[in-house]
Amino acid sequence: MATNNSSATVQRSLGDPALAYPLWPPLTEGCPETATGDTVLPVEVDYDYGRVSAALFSPAGGPAARGTGLDRWAPLLPPLAAPGLGEGGTPLVELEAGVYVKDESRNPTWSHKDRLNRCTTSAAVGVGAPGIVVASSGNHGASAAAYAARAGLPCVVFTGPDLPPAVDAFLGAYGAVVLPVPWEARWPLMRQVVDRVGLHPVSNLTPTHTGHAFGPEGYKTIAYEIFLDIGVPKAVFVPTGYGELLYGVWKGFTELRRLGLTDRLPRMVACESAAAAPLAKAVREGVPAAHVAVEPTDAYAIVAAVSGYRGVVAVRDSGGEVVALDDGQLRAARDELARAGLWAELSAAAGLAGLRAVGGGDDGPVVCVSTSSGFKDRSVGTLTTEPIAGDWESVSRRLRAAGLGD
Repeated sequence: MATNNSSATVQRSLGDPALAYPLWPPLTEGCPETATGDTVLPVEVDYDYGRVSAALFSPAGGPAARGTGLDRWAPLLPPLAAPGLGEGGTPLVELEAGVYVKDESRNPTWSHKDRLNRCTTSAAVGVGAPGIVVASSGNHGASAAAYAARAGLPCVVFTGPDLPPAVDAFLGAYGAVVLPVPWEARWPLMRQVVDRVGLHPVSNLTPTHTGHAFGPEGYKTIAYEIFLDIGVPKAVFVPTGYGELLYGVWKGFTELRRLGLTDRLPRMVACESAAAAPLAKAVREGVPAAHVAVEPTDAYAIVAAVSGYRGVVAVRDSGGEVVALDDGQLRAARDELARAGLWAELSAAAGLAGLRAVGGGDDGPVVCVSTSSGFKDRSVGTLTTEPIAGDWESVSRRLRAAGLGD
């Protein structure tokens, strides 16, 4: 297996840091020693931080931040055994004074999931797996399919019966085996593929969400890039489903402090859909994870019936909070981003919606992560503009309706 210049050493239990496991193979079902009947706690990758030079974060200490992929950050990532697609290096757009949007739609498959899948596909290559399998509502599957194709591996994607046509086309373009099944059947069927076919799982297999040990490590690079651009913000507002992105960004900032580059850390604000909000329930009840009923919502990319312990840790340790947002608040934020020239998926607008819901930013800076492109919304392709006649009067009427001309 490839090791490049990774400083990764072991997998460590997030529930009991005294428990450490070898780096290989990746533990795809969390920490076995802390698991109970209905709760599984994740493991994370630990590093020999003494081997990591602070010069990594200097403009003169490595390749330019833009356009190099995650390879720039290899010392602080698991071994990158799979080839990349130029993921990361996304722009930080100043929406207004002190309010920034980290636009993750600029990644190769137009979402933040590319950072995760570079790491999880590398894990599959590292253990010699014959392919990967994922359960996904959209972004994760599209990204996994792309990175599997890049690595020359087959990819099986279990998705829901209401898969957006645009995402379906995305998956098909990469040659993935796409299996739309009832929502509740996705994870049990994925487990059978793992057990019977031997594919490497790059999404969750456990009753409470643990996900892949290597995946959230890729999200740390968002924190590194924010730090290079503006330093440590006052707060980071993150669209949240299972909490992997939230935790990954938080861990990245804690590593910057551990390396002596800052003495400050941001508050992490988890921005959930009010149609479920399991993390809000877990934090409120003081439990590692929670199960909730799911109500109808168009924010399909962040709605989740179950949370994971990573989200609790990020909110608790950062002194942060959880904000539950309805679809109206998400649409308002999406429209605000569009007026600024940023086309975001409805779920991706949750970061800005969370900021608008709680206020803040006046004494910033604050960062709102926007996770994916508006191309991924279910409504894409359903709205069309009515043609008009090719004469000035018809054009003039349309212009006047838009408030242009006399």
